[in-house]
Formats: sequence, C-alpha cells, structure tokens
Amino acid sequence: MHITKQAALKTYNTFGLDIKASELSICSDVESLVSTIDHLIYNPQPHLVLGGGSNLLFSSDYEGLIIHPTIGGIEVINEDAQNVWIEVGAGVEWDQLVEHCVNNNWFGIENLSYIPGNVGASPVQNIGAYGVEVKDCIESVKGIYLSDSKPFSLNNSDCHFEYRNSIFKKELKNKTVIVSVVFKLQKSGELNLSYGPVKAEFDKKNDASIMALRNTIIEIRKSKLPEPEEYGNAGSFFKNPIIDKATFDALIDKNPSIPSYKLNSDSFKIPAGWLIDQAGWKGKSIGGAAVHKDQALVLINKGNALPSDIIQLSNNIIENIGEKYNIKLEPEVNII
Repeated sequence: MHITKQAALKTYNTFGLDIKASELSICSDVESLVSTIDHLIYNPQPHLVLGGGSNLLFSSDYEGLIIHPTIGGIEVINEDAQNVWIEVGAGVEWDQLVEHCVNNNWFGIENLSYIPGNVGASPVQNIGAYGVEVKDCIESVKGIYLSDSKPFSLNNSDCHFEYRNSIFKKELKNKTVIVSVVFKLQKSGELNLSYGPVKAEFDKKNDASIMALRNTIIEIRKSKLPEPEEYGNAGSFFKNPIIDKATFDALIDKNPSIPSYKLNSDSFKIPAGWLIDQAGWKGKSIGGAAVHKDQALVLINKGNALPSDIIQLSNNIIENIGEKYNIKLEPEVNII
C-alpha cells in the first residue's frame, strides 16, 4: 500500500477540474485494497471510491482518502453451449470490456459501447444506453466492505437494480469497494435495435454483425458527445425524468410535440435533453462552464471552470425546467 498526500486529481476526473485530495491510494490488487481499507479503519476519515472519474463532479478539494482500484483481468469462469460467464476486474476500462466481448461474438453489452468509466462503476450506476441496461447481463458483484475489510458477493437480485440506481447508491452507499463483476453473456443472439436512431444508422451499413452495431453506436456517441480531451465533461449530466400519467397528460396538452417513452400505464420517460434544448440552454455558460452547443444534456468545462460554475449552471437549469415544465430534473452525475 502506498498513500500519496495532497494528491492532484485533475487526471482522475473527466471534468478535468484542478482539485486535490488529502490522501490517494491506488490499489492494483486485492491485497493492497485490503491494506488501504485497514488503514481507513484505524484512521477514520471521509473516504471515496473513485473509478474512472467519469460520472462525478467534485464540488471542492476532497478532505479525505480517495481509494482508486485498478484491479484488472477478464477471465472466463464458466460456459455452456449458449452462454459464457466472465469475471472482470473493477479497474478494467468499460469500453475495453465491450470491445473484448464483441471481438469474441459474445452478446449482451454491445449497445453499451463507448460509455466512459471503469467496470467497477457499472453496477453502481446500472449504466444503460440504446435500450440496454447493464443489470440485464450482471450475474453477481464481488467486493469488500469498508467497515471490516471482509469480502462479499451479491447476486443480481441482491443488487436491487433500478433505472440508474442500485443498492450501491442506497443501502450500501460509501460502504463497499467493488473488486470484480461477473457477467453472463450469450454466444449467439439477436441484436437490440429497439432504439430508432440506432436502427436507422445501422441499416445503412449493409452489415448485420455485432461489430457493425458497436461501430454504429460509437459513431452516434462521438457525434453527440464531446471527448473529455476537448472539453471536460461527464457525459449525460441529467437523468431522463420519469413522470406519472397525470403530469404527462398536463405536459402533452401544452407541449404536443414532446417526445416520450411509455414505461407502463402510469409512467412515462421524457428526454431531459429535449427539455433543456427547448428551454434554450444550448451554448449558455456560467464562468468556465457551459451547456454543450450541440448536446443539451452535456455540461462542459471550457478549460477554466470552477466546480461552483458547473454546480450553479446545473442548479439554474433544474430551476428553469421546473418552472417551465413542472418537472424536476435530477443529476445523473454524482456531486461530491
């Protein structure tokens, strides 16, 4: 175990904010992770498990211990004629995993191509895109409790997965470190083309392979989302709000062109990006923070943003959308 004092975190958060942590421990294996947790037990202080730093926003310097697992490895642990089970280290970059699976013609997570971050964060957020959520392929999640450095393994149902949510953001928030995730994938299957824009672009390729679908999704994501190297960002900043039928009926009465997705008889999902775009926020800025000019769902660091700039911009958008549409937006990004 090696702990760095007053560690710079600029390269550990995709917003590229120039902030520091009191302590940073980079853990490349389970042994160093357990040692770090034992250090925390004997030296109690605020703590945060940091993966790829792609879904969070630091509000200031972090006064506490940052635990950064970099545990690697993609291992086949079981297979039969139809399925393959793989255990993947928490520190593996998510899109490297997707690429590996697509190269092996393993079906299940190809629609989640080019999502930033590490594997360890995928069950926490229950990442999803283009008609797929990662919960549909997770068999189990393995990790260590921060209270006593004991290991655990939770099966899919134990994780209490919901839309962009899980037990790791609720009952177990800030209480565990994920070490690895076991995925169940299919050796053959139908491609998920339920998302209209993906199907429209995919059909142009005259190629029905899983790799063609991955490439289509990468092209779409690149056209919509700025690279963090160009403008610091955390991808989609807000969740797509889910509203009840009464709110939906009142909304559609005043805004008949609003896009929506019916989840059940009393739940409708509304695209947050559409709301923000229609409210005129594209390109607007506060200090060094701005709404991306092409994608209203993305808040960016123009290069000199303070955390307070991004937070103020987010709060102003939430207030405006609430007043205009009677919908309360919630950040998808975790504000620390």
